[in-house]
Amino acid sequence: MKVIRKEFRISTKSRNEMIDITEQVSSIVGQSDISSGDVIVYCPHTTAAITINENADPAVPHDILLVLEELVPHSNPGYRHSEGNSDAHCKSTLVGCSKQLLVKNGALELGTWQGIFFCEFDGPRSRKVYVQVRGE
Repeated sequence: MKVIRKEFRISTKSRNEMIDITEQVSSIVGQSDISSGDVIVYCPHTTAAITINENADPAVPHDILLVLEELVPHSNPGYRHSEGNSDAHCKSTLVGCSKQLLVKNGALELGTWQGIFFCEFDGPRSRKVYVQVRGE
């Protein structure tokens, strides 16, 4: 089994945003020379996340962020974490820090409308994404 590991950076512009990183991940998979296997997309930050959802309509990421803000508002008098970003930690936990996808014929196996998103919950910041491709 062959394993390829790469890293890329993202500069976020807003406190909460979803950035489509499908092309960056797809490029790494394409350059890996792995025809069949899987890829893990991992975010090493406690106030950000990785998700897969529709990337055809920009209203979808907007709506996801809207619902997350309603579920976990930025301000809550019960928060105890002193840095003022308790909501970002909770949102990261709800969405998750990684996703595993299949690789088939040297390409990501995504649904027609699916894309991979980096989710920022405590921006703007400079962030990292790790991508590991495994297979043959």
